[in-house]
This record gives sequence, structure tokens and C-alpha cells, in this order.
Amino acid sequence: MSAAGSPAAAGGRLGTGAHARVSRDGGRCPRVITLVARSGRLVEDWHDHAVSDARWSAAEAVEAHVRAFFDGHPVEPVTCDLGPERREAVPGLRVLVVGPGPRGAGWAYVTAGCWAVTEEDGQGPEFVMTAPVRDQRFVDLMAMIAFYHCGGHRLDLEHSMPIGEPWVPGSACDHLLISLPYLHGPGLEHCPLPGGHARILWTLPVTAAEIEFRRREGHEALERLFDDAGIIPTDPRRASVV
Repeated sequence: MSAAGSPAAAGGRLGTGAHARVSRDGGRCPRVITLVARSGRLVEDWHDHAVSDARWSAAEAVEAHVRAFFDGHPVEPVTCDLGPERREAVPGLRVLVVGPGPRGAGWAYVTAGCWAVTEEDGQGPEFVMTAPVRDQRFVDLMAMIAFYHCGGHRLDLEHSMPIGEPWVPGSACDHLLISLPYLHGPGLEHCPLPGGHARILWTLPVTAAEIEFRRREGHEALERLFDDAGIIPTDPRRASVV
């Protein structure tokens, strides 16, 4: 995102003219990362089985949980490349794109990779967004949320973040409110992982006026307004409730 209010880029580069080759030993988990200079001369080999195994194990556990909850729905893991300056913040990030099925006609986008970077004492969040259609825009938004969270702005329940522009063109919603996943319930929210537990929290698109109301009146007061207005969370054209 380049718009004002969007998270700034962070992280480091491999070095001038260098790139990475990833070798895999028969599985999905990287075993050797080789940094190669522009001349082709070997610079460094990095064998880090424990770190990469743990990250892939956690991400795969999140995916398994999402697939089990959304049984009967198509689920596609999409690998997100945040670019060379952001990749280090969320290595191996995937967004799980969940299509319509028995639980509803909408689409869900779930991060897999945040918990492995930011967990403390085995606890940490992943994030879900609901949307009316499948679109790369929502995958990109989830990648932005993951970088914002893992890049230094820790997100948790009742927090918010600016998008810097409408979540979809023409929408009045230009912020995201972190809330409980009311559309899916605790069955999706509580995700057991190897060595811990993730909470899958909802990233609800909201307006700047709604964020200002929440600052004055509190999170629960805003949620009551949503309930009273009967908002459709996936409607990009919904009016602000304040």
C-alpha cells in the first residue's frame, strides 16, 4: 500500500545483487537457503531446520483447522510474496481462500503464518476477513494485515488499523476493526496448534467515523450500533452507523 496511513515497509535486504535459492528435501518445508551473489559465487548456506519446521508446522495446523471447520467448502492456500523489504517480517505467509459452501455463500480469507512469528507463551492471533466475492484485493489486504501485525504493530481484540484507502473502491470503510469472528463463532476462533493456541480474529471493515465513535464510547457501544442497524458486514456499500 502506498496511500497515506498505510503501514510502512520494514525488514532487510539480502544484499546488493543477491538472491535466494530455496532447496526442499521432498516436503514443503525449506531445508537449505543459499544466498548467491550476482556473479554466481556461493555466499552462504543456512541450515535452519528447527525454525523453518516450526513455522511450517504451525501454518499447516492452521490450514488443517480451517479445512476442518469449512468442511464442504473449497479451500485454496495462496502464497503471499510481500516483497524483499517485507518478506522477513512474515516468512512463508499463506492466505487461505475459502469459497462458498454449507456454512454460507460468502468468501473467507484467513492468514496462516502470523502466529509463528508473534506468539508469546504459545498464544497469538491469525486473522479472517469475509467478503462477497473472490478477488486478489482481499488476499493483498490480508497480507497487509499480516505485515502490519508482524512488522511491529501488534493487533489484538478491539484494536483497529487504517487501510489508507477504501477496502474496496467506492466503500466508505477505510479502517479495519479487530473483533470476534461472529459470523463463524468459536469453532473457527479457537485453533489448537503444536505447542500453543491461536485465536482467529475477525478484521471487520469500518468507517473512520465508527472508529472515532469507538474511541469515545467504547468497543461494545459500537458493536451495539452494528447490531441495532443490522449491518451486512460483507456489503462494501453499507452506510456508516454514526
